[in-house]
Amino acid sequence: MIKFMNAIEIRRRYLNYFKSKGHAVIPSASLIPENDASVLFTTAGMHPLVPYLLGEPHPAGTRLTDYQKCVRTGDIDEVGDPSHLTCFEMLGNWSLGDYFKKDSIAYSYEFLTSPKWLALDPRMISVTVFEGDESAPRDEEAAGYWKENGMPEDKIAYMPKSDNWWAAGPTGPCGPDTEIFYWVGEGLPPAGSNKGTDPDNWMEIWNNVFMEYNRIDENTLVKLPKQNVDTGMGLERANCILQGKTSVYLTEVFQPIIKTIEELSKYTYGTDEEKDKSVRIIADHSRSSVFILGDQRGVTPDRVGAGYVLRRLIRRAVRHGMKLGIEESFLAKIAATVVDNFKIAYPELEQNAEKIYKELTAEEEKFRKTLLKGEAEFQKLLPNLMKNPKKIISGKVAYNLYETYGFPLELTQELGAENGFTVDVEGFKEAERKHQEASKTADAGAAKGGLAEQSDVTTKYHTATHLLQQALVNVLGDQVAQKGSNINNERMRFDFTFDRPMTKEEIEQVEQIVNEQIKADLPVTMEVMSLEAAQKAGARALFTNKYGEDVKVYTIGRDVNNDWFSKEVCGGPHVQHTAQIGDFKIQKEQSSSAGVRRIRAVISGGLPLDK
Repeated sequence: MIKFMNAIEIRRRYLNYFKSKGHAVIPSASLIPENDASVLFTTAGMHPLVPYLLGEPHPAGTRLTDYQKCVRTGDIDEVGDPSHLTCFEMLGNWSLGDYFKKDSIAYSYEFLTSPKWLALDPRMISVTVFEGDESAPRDEEAAGYWKENGMPEDKIAYMPKSDNWWAAGPTGPCGPDTEIFYWVGEGLPPAGSNKGTDPDNWMEIWNNVFMEYNRIDENTLVKLPKQNVDTGMGLERANCILQGKTSVYLTEVFQPIIKTIEELSKYTYGTDEEKDKSVRIIADHSRSSVFILGDQRGVTPDRVGAGYVLRRLIRRAVRHGMKLGIEESFLAKIAATVVDNFKIAYPELEQNAEKIYKELTAEEEKFRKTLLKGEAEFQKLLPNLMKNPKKIISGKVAYNLYETYGFPLELTQELGAENGFTVDVEGFKEAERKHQEASKTADAGAAKGGLAEQSDVTTKYHTATHLLQQALVNVLGDQVAQKGSNINNERMRFDFTFDRPMTKEEIEQVEQIVNEQIKADLPVTMEVMSLEAAQKAGARALFTNKYGEDVKVYTIGRDVNNDWFSKEVCGGPHVQHTAQIGDFKIQKEQSSSAGVRRIRAVISGGLPLDK
């Protein structure tokens, strides 16, 4: 019999278990990845650890554990069913060149099944391992360790690379994984039942990735000198299983939110499936919006990037609130419930509560006006649309609704679907290209974790942000503080506090200072120390609430104590010496938001990085 256990208790037990195995607990990182243009949000527990999985030493050591807030919006249109989420928590543990398959499998199984920890019935658990192919052998090693821990042979399914292989990208770290599943069918699983033979009745609860190879090209794998383990367990899913619930929305993670929606809408959840779908959309999207707005690097609603995703979440929630008959602004009231429900695990939500409520209310009120205009216009168009036997809304019509009324394509699709129409999305995109410059924002699902984006060029840009920050302080004064940055292989974007446009002379001066430091070929060195010691040494720490007890301090200068230009708390990656960066050129300086300026800059040339 599964003992009732809530999310708070699961988090606590998970961290305590891995602490008992010598793991250091690290804080949940920001939802907005720093200097990673490959993804808009932190999509997995491993994402903030990319530099360390690639070889950077972590200040907390080689065994790490945490719970990490994540956002994935690739299947946002599926949210509304009983299982899909955009915001979720990932419980993770990592070995950075320390233990490998044997200990990783033993730890996972012990935590899940031991009466001291989660006490799941071993009979209800099965696993998968990599079946092997022409590039890598069948993972008999992992299967053997499962058997050593008592896993029956018929509960081990050998699966292809599409199921049980993880890769950073076309090249780079990769390796087999083993996934752990829990039986969700009736009674006990029958003999011979596993993920391979009965996929519908097994729910994945844990994934252990064994990074043991480096892919040189599509045909060549070589063993990594240091092998890493990356694991993840979805908190909401584990919580659902431990409480014997059929949906994550029936657990205490969501029930307080749903109760608030019931009070606002006067609708009782569970009485009408179509309305239940709207309730789940509001619950998920409001939770996600609160986490994004309340993040230590939180963004606000916008027309591009992460801000656009946030706007879409808010607007979709508002529309479904209106479908439930909620006529006045309501998201701030739901947000208060979310904050109260998660403030212990994520104190930044309570710290930023007023900002959350203000932004949600402003965006909701703005969108209600937009929605009324757009829906009225859609209804005007509907009689003519109904004359189209193909039931297709042209891209031109959909784009006109967007351009004229601010009506998002996704809502045109939803309204269209309700009336039996599809939308010519490609036609919409073509119309968009004719009216505005194509967005260069990375797609939310473009990369799986960001490892593939840690190129030499982005490493150079990352170090350049350190030089730029200090140069701005030198020219403009101590009021300058970094508010955010975004890097890809083509450019860097740097946001900083300043209350006026920079003059031409100031821009030229900043640019000159940065290039002087590059030409001086200053060494870049790293030290591990406490956050307090780092700040006493003069290091900048941008987000003090996201660091652990020990931090990595990068110094650019001849002497880390007495002769340095820049000193920052940072995770990396960095060049070894500044001449590797190349020529630095500021292309544009402009306003980003009230009291915040934005610089766009490029680099060219530079020496190759040391390998």
